[in-house]
Amino acid sequence: MSAKTKSILIIIVVLLLDQALKIWIKTNMMLGDEFVIAKNWFIIHFVENNGMAFGLEFGSHIGKYFLSIFRIVAVCAIGWYISKLWKKDVPFGIIVCFSLIMAGAIGNILDSAYYGLIFNESYGQVASWFPPGGGYSSFLQGRVVDMFYFPLISGTYPSWFPYFGGDDFIFFRPVFNLADSSITVGIISILIFYRRFFDEKQNQIEPETEIPKI
Repeated sequence: MSAKTKSILIIIVVLLLDQALKIWIKTNMMLGDEFVIAKNWFIIHFVENNGMAFGLEFGSHIGKYFLSIFRIVAVCAIGWYISKLWKKDVPFGIIVCFSLIMAGAIGNILDSAYYGLIFNESYGQVASWFPPGGGYSSFLQGRVVDMFYFPLISGTYPSWFPYFGGDDFIFFRPVFNLADSSITVGIISILIFYRRFFDEKQNQIEPETEIPKI
C-alpha cells in the first residue's frame, strides 16, 4: 500500500469517526447533557462552540465567516503540501502527522458549514435531521460539537495567588472533540519527533553565503 493510499485512509477514517460521534451526540443528547465514562475525570459532556478549537470564541457572524474561510484555505494548503510529500522520500510519520491535521481541520469545517443547515437547536431538546422549519443557522454559521471533558484536577487557588486567589479551578477545563485531538496530536508529534527533519531540510535549501575577500 502506497503512502498516498495510507494517508487518504487516515483522513477518511478520522473524518468518519469524528462525524459519527458528533452526529450521535447531536441526535441523542441535549445541550449540557453528560455521562461519566471513567469516574470523574473522563466525561462525555455535550457543548457547542462558535469559534476555534477547545471552545475558544472568535468574533460574531463576520468572525465566523473569516474563521471558516481561513480554515478552508488552510486545508487546501495542507492538501497541496501532503500531495508533495507523497512524491518525496520522507519518513511516513510526517505524512501521518499532516494527514491527522488535515482530517481534524476538515472535521470542524463540516460542523461550521453544514450543521446549522441540517440540525435544529439542541437547547432543551434533542436535535433532529432536516427539521421542517429549517436548521438553526445558515451556511458557514454552524456551531462545532464538542464532547470530551477531562476534569483531572480540581481545587481552589490559594488566597495569595494573584488575581485568581480564592477562585475554583479545574484542569483540564476545555471541552473538545476528536477533530481537535487529531490536529493537536499531529502538531505536537511534528514538534517532538520531526522538528529536526524540517531543520535539516531548511539548512539544505538555504544558500551558502561567503564573506567577500578584500
